[in-house]
Amino acid sequence: MPNVSPAEPFAAPGATWVICLCAAWCGVCRDYQAIFRQLAQSHPTFRFVWLDVEDQAELVGDIDVETFPSLLMADAQGTRFFGPVTPQATALLSLIHSLQNASLQAVPQTPAVRQLLDAVRGAPAHWIRLQAM
Repeated sequence: MPNVSPAEPFAAPGATWVICLCAAWCGVCRDYQAIFRQLAQSHPTFRFVWLDVEDQAELVGDIDVETFPSLLMADAQGTRFFGPVTPQATALLSLIHSLQNASLQAVPQTPAVRQLLDAVRGAPAHWIRLQAM
């Protein structure tokens, strides 16, 4: 799995994405955001994005989130993880380490996941910087 240099543009095609799908009304998500931000700052080779499924519905597209928070980890090879996460630093850190060690097998991206990644990659630079962790 290629690593992306922090000097590369945020939306570089080879980037590895860690996208948290949440909702502003969700208290668990609000508490989890600090953990997500802290781990994003300590892992600059990944592209962390916090998406509110209601406020950024046009980006989320056809992705159906049943449990908050949910996490999407993907790169050029495919989806590495997509599903609900326990809102604890240890759970996210374990997934990040698995991503770093390439032990999360890539599966083909569904059309909805591909659409979400394309939307995030194509979002205006000023928007993505506001959402990026």
